[in-house]
Amino acid sequence: MPVQYLRTLTSPERTRRSNLHLGLWLAFIAGAINAGGFLAVASYTSHMTGVVSSMADELALGNLSLVWAGLGSLLAFLMGAATSAILINWARRQGSRQICALPLLLEAALLLAFGVLGWMDQVIGNAIGLTVAILCFIMGLQNAMITKISHAEIRTTHLTGLVTDMGIELGKLLYWNATPALANEARVGANLDRLRMQAELVAAFFVGGVLGALGFKHLGYIATVPLALGLALLSSVQLMPGSVLAPRRADPKGPA
Repeated sequence: MPVQYLRTLTSPERTRRSNLHLGLWLAFIAGAINAGGFLAVASYTSHMTGVVSSMADELALGNLSLVWAGLGSLLAFLMGAATSAILINWARRQGSRQICALPLLLEAALLLAFGVLGWMDQVIGNAIGLTVAILCFIMGLQNAMITKISHAEIRTTHLTGLVTDMGIELGKLLYWNATPALANEARVGANLDRLRMQAELVAAFFVGGVLGALGFKHLGYIATVPLALGLALLSSVQLMPGSVLAPRRADPKGPA
């Protein structure tokens, strides 16, 4: 993979194309982590709606230990997102080119930590809660990063919002403009570029999920190593000497 391509993916000078390509890579990795993680700990770690719903169910049933476990997952995801925002805002204030690199590198390190915990069977047997928390933290970290740099246009760790947006665009596409629009209304029409982008992100997540599940099934926790190395590769270009500092540039859309 050419170095220049990697550089554009994680450059602080963002374009819609670089956001989409980075989003596709991250959606693939998120799908692999989510599916493989489910086989490891019997829990999806990016779906906070499900976590909160499960907490409500378990509270109603009186299973307080599971309520606390769900709360731990929710807080881990929340802290991952907060950590990503701190790293990105710090890099921007420093005029650093490592806006994307720092969260990606941390995600790679934590993914390796998850793999090590799983490989050490005697540890994971007593630390399921810790491994779930690590995965939830990773998902929050990643989703917050791509959300901030794309100005909330792209999400990679869960598909509810993406599928909803796809449905909206499909509704516009299928809408029949039989009558003229009113004076203050525009003709209903779908944004095909946006619809294509959303479909590509969903497909990347699905493919990552299939490969992640197959990798964990046949290789076990060692399947996390290629994913972690891929994240480290994405972050590596902006961490090279000479790529550390750049003059501060105002974001035309303002801070996010």
